[in-house]
Amino acid sequence: MTQAYYRKWRPQTWDQVVGQEHIVTTLRNAVAAERIAHAYLFAGPRGTGKTSTARVLAKAVDCLAEELTGRPCNQCAYCEAINRGRFLDLIEIDAASNTGVDDVRDLRDKINFSPNQGRYKIYIIDEVHMLSTAAFNALLKTLEEPPRHAIFVLATTEIHKIPATVLSRCQRHEFRNIPVTEIVAHLQEVSQSENINISQEALSLIARQATGSLRDAVSLLDQLASTAQGITLEMVQSVLGTAMGESVYRMIDALLANDSAVGLDRIHETLDAGSDPRQFSRQIVDYLRNVLLVRMGNADQVDATSEMRTHMAEHAQAFQVSELLTVIRNFNYAAAEGRNAWQPALPLEMAFVESLGVATQDGGSPPKVPTTPEGVSERPAKGAAAPKPAPTPKADSAESQPTPDSLPQSVAKNWNQILKLVRGQNPQTQALLNSCRPMGVKGGALVLGFNGEFAKSKMESGDNLAIFQRALEQVIGQSMMVLCIVAEGGSLPPDIDQDGMVATALRDLGGKIVDIQ
Repeated sequence: MTQAYYRKWRPQTWDQVVGQEHIVTTLRNAVAAERIAHAYLFAGPRGTGKTSTARVLAKAVDCLAEELTGRPCNQCAYCEAINRGRFLDLIEIDAASNTGVDDVRDLRDKINFSPNQGRYKIYIIDEVHMLSTAAFNALLKTLEEPPRHAIFVLATTEIHKIPATVLSRCQRHEFRNIPVTEIVAHLQEVSQSENINISQEALSLIARQATGSLRDAVSLLDQLASTAQGITLEMVQSVLGTAMGESVYRMIDALLANDSAVGLDRIHETLDAGSDPRQFSRQIVDYLRNVLLVRMGNADQVDATSEMRTHMAEHAQAFQVSELLTVIRNFNYAAAEGRNAWQPALPLEMAFVESLGVATQDGGSPPKVPTTPEGVSERPAKGAAAPKPAPTPKADSAESQPTPDSLPQSVAKNWNQILKLVRGQNPQTQALLNSCRPMGVKGGALVLGFNGEFAKSKMESGDNLAIFQRALEQVIGQSMMVLCIVAEGGSLPPDIDQDGMVATALRDLGGKIVDIQ
């Protein structure tokens, strides 16, 4: 049977431990100075070398090499026995399968026996946070008064679940996510030794997708190595379902152009091609994070191809920092919450729609305010003469005093200016306004039609309405109340003019009055 790469390439010496120099240095010096602690706690993300480092430490403390600084030598009988899994004094316990107090009591009973071969008995307890409370209490007694020949190494990915009483009795070492550059370097070494033909772009993508876990990166390389052909970027993208590139670029372009149709089409095309909605959301977040770094002047921290860097530079110029933060939050929410959605694509679609208009390359197009009988403006009662066309305002400045009849046109014409003023006060308020459209004026109140209850309720919370009303007054030179409606059907309230503008919105367009501010 072929040995898996992650086992074949497990570190055997201190020098082979990748990305944890701060821990290796401390442990190496402790071995050289013969200052070995009786209990260690290795905490950190999965696949970062906790158990592998514990095994190297076990070899070092029992190594037969005369030179302390040369331990482990990886050549003596004890080192060879540990490498082959035959060393009787190295006991590895999976706490996920041995969670009960009886398991720990059994360990405690056997620990007092002297080592069979080496100077120390080393107990490596993996996923120690899985132990029950009673088991932790039983282990605590052993950690308080351990035999001189016993060393404990506790490994966990969830240190917050370890009781403080246990933490205080261990020498604690925090393992870190391994940087992409170091993962790539290690994958190159593995590829060369295993005669794997793989492109640099493919290596970089594998390393990024591993998110700091060297084991995950090596396992993925092992999976891809089964093909007889060379491993290309396209092949890795196909296996991972991460054919990001063009899909993400075009979706961001549609976002900047405020083109909902193109953006949603791009999302659906990507998902129809087999991409997972949450994975696509993560790709967008990852890309926009890099755009943010470029926008902030930290392009040297971005690990990307030259083509991606070109797109990032263009998009960084099109976004303001506050706008980028808003869009990133929207898609990050979609990535985190997608697993709970009964319609998997919905969080991604909502993130895109909520981000529309946050930033536009040309300032965007002002929402259209219908003024025909099919719209929501005032229409004459039955038998009455048709109204005269509304006069066009003479100016767009705050000094202009539009008449009630011309207010819809005045608001629409100056909508971009209003949004810019709002954005200067609060970008989130401006983002909420992107999900609505001015539908007309009723009784001196501007009617805003929102595309959902959530956006409407958010607009009404805090000081969002006050910010909007101040900007509105500054632009059109007139203070106005605001009428918020949700375009989701609804009956006609008794206090609404049956032939008025709001009645038309409710009856003909499916609007619904939820509240009046």
